Amino acid sequence: MSGGVGGAVGAYLERTGGVGDVELPQAGSESAGRAPDSVAGIAARALPSVVTLHVSGSEEQGTGTGFVLDDRGHILTNNHVVEPAGDDGEISVTFHSGDTAKATVVGRDGGYDLAVVKVTGGSDLAPLPLGNSDNVQVGDPVVAIGAPFDLAGTVTSGIVSAKERPITAGGESGDGSDVSYVDALQTDAPINPGNSGGPLLDAQGRVVGINSAIRSADSGSDLDGGQAGSIGLGFAIPVNQAKRVAEELINTGRATHPVIGVTLDMDYTGDGARVGAKGSDGGPAVTGGGPGAKAGIKSGDVITEVNGQRVHSGEELIVRTRAHRPGDRLELTLERGGKEISISLTLGSSSGG
Repeated sequence: MSGGVGGAVGAYLERTGGVGDVELPQAGSESAGRAPDSVAGIAARALPSVVTLHVSGSEEQGTGTGFVLDDRGHILTNNHVVEPAGDDGEISVTFHSGDTAKATVVGRDGGYDLAVVKVTGGSDLAPLPLGNSDNVQVGDPVVAIGAPFDLAGTVTSGIVSAKERPITAGGESGDGSDVSYVDALQTDAPINPGNSGGPLLDAQGRVVGINSAIRSADSGSDLDGGQAGSIGLGFAIPVNQAKRVAEELINTGRATHPVIGVTLDMDYTGDGARVGAKGSDGGPAVTGGGPGAKAGIKSGDVITEVNGQRVHSGEELIVRTRAHRPGDRLELTLERGGKEISISLTLGSSSGG
């Protein structure tokens, strides 16, 4: 009998480790501080400046992201984020603190897919510092912050996968009025619907891009399109371009677009961008007195290079042009009658919408 009791007790002790309650080993409390250039350090500094936008209109509603530009209440986001509000919809901004405020549109531009809204009231405004996208190199670490699928304050990280990706997105209207042209930064930091308008930050926590589009497995470049998810191909508007457009939207309510002053044949399937036979209004394809006309561009010319970079389509030429400012000088290479010609022109200006 004593042997049976001893065996039962031994088996119990083997299973439980003793007669007392089980307590598992665990690390003690640590400081919440992180290295400034770590993802956690960057996120801690940036999150108070990133907001979630809830937009509702008569027929549409949606969620997007934005970030504080200044202490006057200006917030930068994507045009396609605020577009559902139309002229009489509502835009609500939620800060990282949980405070909310109503916002109004200061200006927006579909061609650049950028918009500025302004809040009245709400939390103390903490502007995000702007970096310089010209300094960005492929392989640089980046952090994206946004509200994918309305999960506010989501932080993801990755690298800059490529620069100067010619991206066109939108086009749902059918007339081309909602197409945006972006000379984009490509990143593998996961970006999903709801991330649009949020900042892409460098290792110093400075904005280098505005997350705007993804390439999904079942479609082309989506402006937060549908419910497609990230496959590691995200695209951001370079901050140097966004800064210029934001300043114009704040100061004048509209953004200017650099133009060559020609109408392109968008049905041309050859390599390069061909100048059309006539303009969209039925007039000449080369605007009289415009930059192209002054430089000697003619109908039928095929533009193949911009500042030494190859262009393979009309969309790509528009993207390369939009990456510059009105007044910038471009060196173009074009083909005419089997001959290659080099010309120089100064970009003109047109108002966006």
